[in-house]
Amino acid sequence: MPSPTPLHEPFCSLRKAPITQGDLIEGLAQLTTTGVSRTTEFVQAIYRETLLRSLGLYDETNQTPLQKSISNQILWLIRYGVKHAGRYSAHGLRTFGRLSPVQAEKPLNVPLHMLVSALNGIMGDHLVYDRNPLALPMLTYDRHGKVFNGELRGRVVIFVHGLCMDIHSWYPSKYQSMGEQVYRQQDCTVLYLSYNTGRRISLNGRSFSNLLNDLYIRNPDISHIDIIGHSMGGLVSRSALFYGKQMGLNWILLVDHLICLGSPHQGALLERLSYMVQDKVGKIPFAGALARLGDLRSAGIIDLRWGSIRDDDWEHLKSGRRGDFADNRRPAPLPSNIKAYFMAGTIEHENAPSKTREALGDYLVSVKSALGEHSNPEYQLNVPQERKAVFYGVDHMQLQYSQRAIDQVLIWLAPPERTPKPVVIPQKDAIPISA
Repeated sequence: MPSPTPLHEPFCSLRKAPITQGDLIEGLAQLTTTGVSRTTEFVQAIYRETLLRSLGLYDETNQTPLQKSISNQILWLIRYGVKHAGRYSAHGLRTFGRLSPVQAEKPLNVPLHMLVSALNGIMGDHLVYDRNPLALPMLTYDRHGKVFNGELRGRVVIFVHGLCMDIHSWYPSKYQSMGEQVYRQQDCTVLYLSYNTGRRISLNGRSFSNLLNDLYIRNPDISHIDIIGHSMGGLVSRSALFYGKQMGLNWILLVDHLICLGSPHQGALLERLSYMVQDKVGKIPFAGALARLGDLRSAGIIDLRWGSIRDDDWEHLKSGRRGDFADNRRPAPLPSNIKAYFMAGTIEHENAPSKTREALGDYLVSVKSALGEHSNPEYQLNVPQERKAVFYGVDHMQLQYSQRAIDQVLIWLAPPERTPKPVVIPQKDAIPISA
């Protein structure tokens, strides 16, 4: 299946409302039907790879007419069975949805929204391509978890979550969350971006740039914009800045700070390992069909292989959607008018260095990648050392709520003449995860 290109952007930009429970039911129904063809293809591939190869019939040119007839009948039975199973499942889901139309209009609760966000991260570009209502729109939310449609003035700080996450990964309603502490100390409006993390990072970057430009046009009293991105969120933010500058949009002139928390600017080792495993398995007899399972992962995940944030990093690849192992990125320098700050976490202990822990970084992103460092000057992001921070004993997810990380963000955001106030956290509001 081809990856979504800018030609699919109209569908992505049409939807302006959050996903409802009715959308969830319809989306699941569509998944059971649109997934039929891909399931059938996969089952057929398994059948051909195992049964036919074991019988010496894998090459159709060596099959007799009788053998070809038997083979075609088996494939027809596979297609028939999977197709009708999908149809009946979808019909049952839609019937269930029609029984309660009032319930269908209700927005998703937090657990369901997190589940849909995870699904988008895993296969979000497939959802867009199939026009599935589960494909998340790009929306901004306020501190209370409501879609923001109000007016803005003064300073605006926007938080951008990472892969498979949603706005709730920032714990927006918690007293000691990063967003709440920024709100209390920086005299600003805090917004949270929600988006489909399975789409190409560059497409999300373009959408984010357009969203910020729309905010700027509708709210001329905005004086400053700060962006804080965690993991993939930092790459999407960089992509938005790249395309905002390329298109000459004025919102980029309002951006003061870009803060990236554990963002894989030079790629993520885990995705590179996934590609290598898929490539090796695809060359093993009787197991080649299993390699197709790797193609189910989203284009957003694939972009994390090298931290690709531009369209031309991927749209002209001859190797197709999956890409190859070569680093085919085009340079994407940071705009010179923006103060960028990069934060890295590492499971390594400061006083007990370990080569293994150093390679793992924060479990998902290495320290060098998070700090934008690269041996090739074209990819080096040249963030000054005083704008970098490494936190030992802090893993990838803890960068969002570790108090040490939050204190550093507050220092970076504070004007030079102001020092952030000490934070006193009520015990009843404590996030139940140590950092």
